[in-house]
Amino acid sequence: MNKVILIGRLSKEPELRTTPSNVSVATFNLAVNRPYNPEKEQQEADFINCVVWKKQAENLVKYCHKGSQIAIEGRIRTRNYTANDGTKRYVTEVMCSSITFLGSPQNNNSATSQSQNDAVESTVDMMVKQESDPFADFGEEITLNDDDLPF
Repeated sequence: MNKVILIGRLSKEPELRTTPSNVSVATFNLAVNRPYNPEKEQQEADFINCVVWKKQAENLVKYCHKGSQIAIEGRIRTRNYTANDGTKRYVTEVMCSSITFLGSPQNNNSATSQSQNDAVESTVDMMVKQESDPFADFGEEITLNDDDLPF
């Protein structure tokens, strides 16, 4: 079985080309984080070459840019060719069958990041409040007896 599922960020702008038979093809490079290693000073990533065809290629170029987070599903393909200097070159890439747009480029603006953090904290506080008593804001308790029920 040859199946790949990756989540990462575009490391550069995707490149769109058209074949002689007028079929769109986009190539891009996906940066996928490795598991975090506290002994290293930086987060490490693998840079995976990817190819997508037809309408998905056009949509990728139209809506995603360097830093955009996407999920891809596809298969690994290896191929080789002879370069102009006569050397044999080998290429390994992911042929994408599906792309899902997950997010936008990371924003380094601290004010925006702070407002996003505040929104997340507010949502978490609201969720904690609901977990403790999800019906706290519904008013007075109503008491029913068995004769009030239709069944």
